[in-house]
Amino acid sequence: MPKILYKDIPVDFGVCQHEDCPRAAACLHQIAYKPLLEQCYVLRLMNPNRCTKDDQCPHYRSSVPITYAWGFTGMQKRMFPGQYYTFMSILKNQFGHNPYYERRRGEFALPPQEQKFILDALRRAGVTEEMKFDRYEECINWFD
Repeated sequence: MPKILYKDIPVDFGVCQHEDCPRAAACLHQIAYKPLLEQCYVLRLMNPNRCTKDDQCPHYRSSVPITYAWGFTGMQKRMFPGQYYTFMSILKNQFGHNPYYERRRGEFALPPQEQKFILDALRRAGVTEEMKFDRYEECINWFD
């Protein structure tokens, strides 16, 4: 995994001191501990009494990057007008008017759950060909 993905650790991210946990090497709370310890005066510490230090820890957060999508303006160009109207209606009902257009323009990253909803909306609108988002990016999932 490229280290560049860890360069933007949020300063308010909760950290864990349990280096001896079997999942520590893959848990963002433990990975963020040492860099934030050197960088910050104040840390948000996960309550050590609430961490289980086993495979069932409720605070475990995977360090595997997630693929986020940005925008879907290209989809509109490949749909028939009736399909696009149905597609747009489904998404506006889900997200609202302005948030729909913000997502369409790619003003913020779309997590996997929203990507799935948008692709399902395409199928419900009658689109049979495979469509892609405008761009993709792998990011660390700090808070989602």
